[in-house]
Amino acid sequence: MDVTLESTWKNALGPVFQTDSFLSLSRFVKSDYQNHTVFPPGAKIFSAFWQCPLPAVKVVILGQDPYHGPGQAHGLSFSVPPGVPFPPSLLNIFKELKRDLGLDLPPHGDLSRWAAQGVFLLNATLTVRANEAGSHQHQGWEPFTDEVIRVISSQREQVVFLLWGAFAQKKADLIDRTKHLVLTAPHPSPLSAYRGFLGCGHFSKANAYLESTGRSGITW
Repeated sequence: MDVTLESTWKNALGPVFQTDSFLSLSRFVKSDYQNHTVFPPGAKIFSAFWQCPLPAVKVVILGQDPYHGPGQAHGLSFSVPPGVPFPPSLLNIFKELKRDLGLDLPPHGDLSRWAAQGVFLLNATLTVRANEAGSHQHQGWEPFTDEVIRVISSQREQVVFLLWGAFAQKKADLIDRTKHLVLTAPHPSPLSAYRGFLGCGHFSKANAYLESTGRSGITW
């Protein structure tokens, strides 16, 4: 696996790339791309890092796996490229934005516009085999992305972490709550969105917090 990272992330995460865990992960991912259909395209595995450098991070939205259908995953959690129908979880995110902030459905599901404003869209696992959800879990991605969360917690100030669902909420222990805001809610998937994601108000709450610290909110 070719690991080319934006310079601020590379400097912060450099030692991780020499660990046995990451070297093993790299071999596994390289082999799977050669022998199977794997998403996202190899050049987009680290898109979240390129689109949102470490000093720019204001909000973190943590997903679990990339989408495993053709043409969906492009390296940003919950996001899909323009022209791709909204997956159910993303549609519920937009429904909550409508309820919370009165925003109409956007013309596409590409969340790069969020990333450009400091929203770091991180999946815990950055690759997945086509049509096999969870197929790249427990191969080494989780220790890497856990370290990413620790780095944000230690090196940034007053970041909003949006942890949706039980999986994401388990990462709360990696975050220093004395210097960051952690907001939790059920996952936006159709299985759980109506148990509290719809109505959570996380987008307005994130902006209120950012503005209270003298920074601009996100144009969601």
